[in-house]
Amino acid sequence: MNAFDAKRAAIIWMGLRFSPLIDRALSRWSELDDQPVIDPDLFDWVPELEQNWMAIRDEADQILGDKSALPPLRLISPDHCQIATDDRWKSFVLWGYGLRSEENCARCPETARLLERVPGLLTALFSVLDPHSHIPRHTRPTKAIVTGHLGLRIPRQPERCHMEIADTDYVWQEGRMILFDDMYEHEVWNDTDQRRVVLMVHIKRPERFPGSLVRDAFLATARHSPFIQDARRNIETWRRSVTNES
Repeated sequence: MNAFDAKRAAIIWMGLRFSPLIDRALSRWSELDDQPVIDPDLFDWVPELEQNWMAIRDEADQILGDKSALPPLRLISPDHCQIATDDRWKSFVLWGYGLRSEENCARCPETARLLERVPGLLTALFSVLDPHSHIPRHTRPTKAIVTGHLGLRIPRQPERCHMEIADTDYVWQEGRMILFDDMYEHEVWNDTDQRRVVLMVHIKRPERFPGSLVRDAFLATARHSPFIQDARRNIETWRRSVTNES
């Protein structure tokens, strides 16, 4: 085992050992109830995104016309490989793990301007699910993050394009935000002939002190983990491959 693999194994071991303790602390001091789906009215930045959703969709549509701009998620994010087993789930990353993609944000200036006003933003991307796709049931490993989906292009067959969160079915609506705790099991289907497009965001979970310290320490450690470093390298490798940089 080389040094990199040893570091990866150590982080996995530490995560399995300490994540339950961290999550209990985050639940104790959270400003949110421990519910799978979160009321968007609790976040004052949501209305601005919803009010400007058509401008965001216009920029997403321009990106959708450039297939080289949309790498399959499995090639970018190593921690998604088990659930993104083919190329039907694609992404266009604007913010990744707390870092802004200047090149991608320049292509979507209005979306970037709106995202800059979101407190605690960690990740923002256009998430594109091709027709006849399925994302298996899964969870994320931490309560430090709240996930949001803003509907941009939603097939008009809700019974065939939907998301199940903690055994309850939800349907995206264009121009509306769904916020949820993705430590709860969730699963996604698009059994239509159209693409589903959402603006997906990850934000820091609102915490009271000292939960905010626990959250920020965890996220800072995670940002330097091999998994996230892999994702950053993969994004840069993809960018270079489509721009023919050496």
